Amino acid sequence: MTKHKKSFCAADLRARILTQDIAPGSDLDEARLAEEYGISRTPLREVLQRLAGGGFVRLEENRGAKVESMDFATLRMFFQTAPLIYCSTARQAAENRSSRQVADLKDIQHNFAKAARAGDAAAAGLLNHDFHEKIGDMARNPYLLAGLRRMLIDHTRLGQTFFAPQSEADKTRVTKAIDQHEAMISAIDAQEANLATDLTLQHWDLSRDQLEKYVRPDPLPLDVISMKDRRNAL
Repeated sequence: MTKHKKSFCAADLRARILTQDIAPGSDLDEARLAEEYGISRTPLREVLQRLAGGGFVRLEENRGAKVESMDFATLRMFFQTAPLIYCSTARQAAENRSSRQVADLKDIQHNFAKAARAGDAAAAGLLNHDFHEKIGDMARNPYLLAGLRRMLIDHTRLGQTFFAPQSEADKTRVTKAIDQHEAMISAIDAQEANLATDLTLQHWDLSRDQLEKYVRPDPLPLDVISMKDRRNAL
């Protein structure tokens, strides 16, 4: 039972971090989490160590654990690096994939499309994460996979807004993302590395502007009194 609870705790904390149910930079209260998941502090610390190894949390000496933040320096690096890693991963996935892996990718895509069309942003975001991580597995490159997995944490957290469309244009983008996934699967299955790379770059471009909204604040509302009038006002 303890092993089951520990596994559930690890999976649930991972999902809560990826969906921003637990916000970036949040301190993790070990006592509260141990009580919430019904486990002792020792297995909880093992869970946190595992999550730290995966880049989800940071363990700080004498300060406990906190969720990895997404500061501006990190996000700047993310936007610079993401298209490089995604394209390299897609190319090598097309070159190295197995039939079993393609079938698994299609299963993930089926569930992703269902969640995205239903407007379930949390589920769609997690399944999108699984989709791209599976492509990383198919590439069979441990160096790329390590970078991809760390990058996907921030991409999934940022992507919660993408899968919660607020307009018809947003809904169209979600539908297009579903279609692009299908095209990427076909290209990888056919081992068309150049096409898989091109489609992956198009897929990145589709979501990039929406992701950037997370770090680009809305403008402050203009005051009805001009600065000149305000200077003369009493």
